[in-house]
Amino acid sequence: MTVELPKWDLGKLQQAPKSFEAPGFSSEGVRPLFFEGLPYKGKPTRNFAWLGLPHEAMTRKVPGVVLLHGGCGTAFAEWVRIWTQRGYAAIAMDTAGQTPIQGVEDNFCHGWPRHEWAGPEPWGASFQTLDEPISEQWPYHAVATTLLAHSLLASLPEVDESKIGLTGVSWGGFLSSLIAGVDSRLRCVAPVYGGGYDPERFTFFARDQDPEKRKRWLDLYNPIHFLPNAKMPILWVTGTNDHASSLEHQLFSLKRAPAESTLCVKLRMVHGHGGVSERPGEIWQFFESNLNGKKPLLKIVEQGREGEEAWLRYHAVTEVAKAELLYTFDVGPCAERVWHTRLARLDAKTSRVTSIPPEGTTAYFFNVEDYRGLTVSSEHVELRA
Repeated sequence: MTVELPKWDLGKLQQAPKSFEAPGFSSEGVRPLFFEGLPYKGKPTRNFAWLGLPHEAMTRKVPGVVLLHGGCGTAFAEWVRIWTQRGYAAIAMDTAGQTPIQGVEDNFCHGWPRHEWAGPEPWGASFQTLDEPISEQWPYHAVATTLLAHSLLASLPEVDESKIGLTGVSWGGFLSSLIAGVDSRLRCVAPVYGGGYDPERFTFFARDQDPEKRKRWLDLYNPIHFLPNAKMPILWVTGTNDHASSLEHQLFSLKRAPAESTLCVKLRMVHGHGGVSERPGEIWQFFESNLNGKKPLLKIVEQGREGEEAWLRYHAVTEVAKAELLYTFDVGPCAERVWHTRLARLDAKTSRVTSIPPEGTTAYFFNVEDYRGLTVSSEHVELRA
């Protein structure tokens, strides 16, 4: 039986929502506010957000970025400041009916208080509400909240509404990859530890879920259903051992997005908010190239094997500094394997990288780094699963 996917009223969600003051909240260089969300169980809802503009907005229209937090997170003022310092207008909104605790910028799973205008219970709790109308479920509301935040940002006279991108972390990465196929206004999207899921391998937040609930959740909200509609460039950022967006799921997602995708896989990248996921230079340069016409990240043109030798060919507009082969001898889920590195042979004249994976290698991929310290990854290859 074919499951009907959720549908959002884009006509309404692409209109700027009503906003309200947020007394009692303050943070340097950013403005606190609430904005109106979708009704929940017949009652109005609001979403807390931090909004910031760069100094450049005083003299010209600036590009913008929408910032989607992850599970156990909320709207982070510091994340907005990171982007305003780079010349972007930015909005970081809470998608879980919460408000930040004043003076606490980022404390993972701190227990942020829910407010009186909150909507559905978030994240893993959405598995328990699958019998309710879709319009009452958290993923539906979270997508709508993000589109409304985009609309609010785009409505500002200081912002160039044609130059807005989206990045999200963990659950925010999951939502980002889904929204890429819903909000065609976005110029670029960068999910961090997030993407769609291979239904045959899906365990994230679902190990203890009833199989029917797990299937229902995937039928409704797996981003792979929406990614074929994503027409903007996507940068997929994750770690070799990330539990939320493993290499298998990332590749499964990438293959379903028709627009150009770029991979950035860091060795044992820690999962969390803060600098590790909010400050990668690859994300900023990806936005700069797509929104401001600056030099792009290098591009993996093709990859393959000739006998025992693995190779790739790249295109770069900047000098390439080094290349590494990342490989593992383990089998099973990629996130549970131990990954090793060795320098690969880099031929700048032919824009080619080569290496022979050590005997016993079960999977490998390349990381290629330019002189700016920005890394792009090849697709991982399984030799023995």
